[in-house]
Amino acid sequence: MNAMNRKPFGSFLILWLGELVSSIGSGLTAFGLGVYVFQQTQSATAVSLVTLSAFLPIILLAPVGGVMADRYDRRLMMLLGDGGSALGIACLLAVMLTGEAALWQICTAAALSSAFASLTEPAYRASISDLLSEEDFARASGMVQLAGAAKFLISPVVAGLLLQVVRIEALLAIDMLTIIVTFMTITFVRRSFASASRPTGGSRQPLRMAQELREGWQLIVANRGVFYLTLLLTTVTFYMGFLETLYTPMVLPLADARTLGIVQSVSATGLLLGSLFIGVFSKDRRYVRMLSVGLLLAGLFFALIGISAHVAVIASAGFLFFAAMPFVNTGADVLIRTHIPNEAQGRAWGIIGVVSQLGYVVAYASAGPLADHVFNPLLAEGGSLTSTVGAWIGVGPGRGIGLLFIVSGLSVIGLGLWVMKMRSIAALEKRTPDGREGSTAGVGAESCG
Repeated sequence: MNAMNRKPFGSFLILWLGELVSSIGSGLTAFGLGVYVFQQTQSATAVSLVTLSAFLPIILLAPVGGVMADRYDRRLMMLLGDGGSALGIACLLAVMLTGEAALWQICTAAALSSAFASLTEPAYRASISDLLSEEDFARASGMVQLAGAAKFLISPVVAGLLLQVVRIEALLAIDMLTIIVTFMTITFVRRSFASASRPTGGSRQPLRMAQELREGWQLIVANRGVFYLTLLLTTVTFYMGFLETLYTPMVLPLADARTLGIVQSVSATGLLLGSLFIGVFSKDRRYVRMLSVGLLLAGLFFALIGISAHVAVIASAGFLFFAAMPFVNTGADVLIRTHIPNEAQGRAWGIIGVVSQLGYVVAYASAGPLADHVFNPLLAEGGSLTSTVGAWIGVGPGRGIGLLFIVSGLSVIGLGLWVMKMRSIAALEKRTPDGREGSTAGVGAESCG
């Protein structure tokens, strides 16, 4: 593309800044609720229920949000989504200010906030194609993953420190205030969205939405490589869901909330560095190799997270795991994005979102029971594996979760080996969407999670 026709990067940068602030606020709430619920219940299952409540609505409603992102003004969709998400946090804050919140109240407020957030994610993903030229997609990929990393990198350590002097209500209030910044940034870039605004669709019938969802699904299944990558992302998010849900129950028996926040932030520093490397330094255009090697390394480091009861080892292995994940995300997303027409990006990513992130839903629903009733008893005092596996990775609270991480890591290594053998995935790198021989050079996409 001629440099004179290249779209300015500044508008995307402003929008990205708002999402960065929003991500930090969401991370404060997520960390605070995880600590609050575990301290109240001492149950990994209760923590997983809250996480499931926060994720299930956004997964189920993602296809609808994707169609709306193609049909309506994407800027408006992000404004409505962010505003409604803050409303859910406000409801939870009101409950906590009147007394101790019950588990069902926390889950309900989290679900309400998530339902509105389903409008934001597909619109934000699709807006990358509106605001940027193809040459800037890879750069945007690293930056989007960086913004997503903020909830793991910055939020935990800040939340851990704040919880030493304030109650969780303060974290919720800060999260609500971040909506001011996101509203300002979305409004500021309105002119850049003007040429990409979608028709209102007021005359369309409800059946039209179902038709558009089918079209998005057909775009995915028509290309076997894209379909397999979507299933691969589903499996990856399944194992990521284990880590996200069980990190707190594994570390808290070993340390306090402040140390937990530091461990999570140190681990997420890997995601920061990996995302920066891709966004600034990476020149590799062999995305299949990037994906497969990323999976092999991520699986190895995932297993190492569970191998020791020392927080320093956990933090170090977590750092290496998260450093590998941006290569997995970019490798998969770039191969998918280049085989989906721009006018169908919203609905396609809505479908991909709901399919791929079903892995999170399954993990959130099963992680707690697996930890509490299967793996932790195996390595509790007197457990059936204390004299064998326990001699290597330790015995006591949370060590069963470590064993679950080891098993999960070995499974991720298997995924990396599988990708190396898939010809349909390799073909995505060799052909353009219209079937011509080509290259995906210079193209990137945002994170899968």
